[in-house]
Amino acid sequence: MLTILGTLFAVAPTVVWVTIARTRSVGFTIGGVLLTGAGLLISVQQGWIDAPRPDAHLVFTALAPLLIACGAGLEGRHEGSPPPEWIPRRNAAIGFLGTQFALTLAVGLLYALMISEGSDAPSSKALPSLPPGITMVDEGTSCGSGGCWRAATVTSEDGLSRPEIIRELGLQRESCRSSGWLLDWCDVCIGARDNGENVIIYAGWGH
Repeated sequence: MLTILGTLFAVAPTVVWVTIARTRSVGFTIGGVLLTGAGLLISVQQGWIDAPRPDAHLVFTALAPLLIACGAGLEGRHEGSPPPEWIPRRNAAIGFLGTQFALTLAVGLLYALMISEGSDAPSSKALPSLPPGITMVDEGTSCGSGGCWRAATVTSEDGLSRPEIIRELGLQRESCRSSGWLLDWCDVCIGARDNGENVIIYAGWGH
């Protein structure tokens, strides 16, 4: 269901443009760019492109109306004043795109608030990449008074000790980086710890 909704969200500006486009040349050009943007957004939704999803949605819903407005302006130069029946379609398009942007902003801010409160753990992609010879045994999430985090147990196929594994991972100290561009303002922090039996790598939200 979420996949279907995400796809509909991504292609909606293209459908809106089709309803108001008046020329073939500008219509196909703007429509092609919108479809390309929709494809990139769907790739982010599906995890094929690693990018912060709320920020990607916000950028898409901000740029799509600007692109449509540019297309309408170019058509106006070539076609002159639009016919009377075009005006209601334009107004409906403006209302729809404005609503889509407002909902995206509201949902994105809600998501960012949930992150800041630590109510959800980072995704698996937030965990550090493993060098050759070090493998992941298991992975899961945990929550406590400080929020939620994702953790995984790793072992060495080459017989490295636990301190050597941590050095090989480059995680002697915890490091933090921004989790997004605009709406994802929390930092995601990664590190490793030796629990006396195994090496645990983790990713959690910085506060």
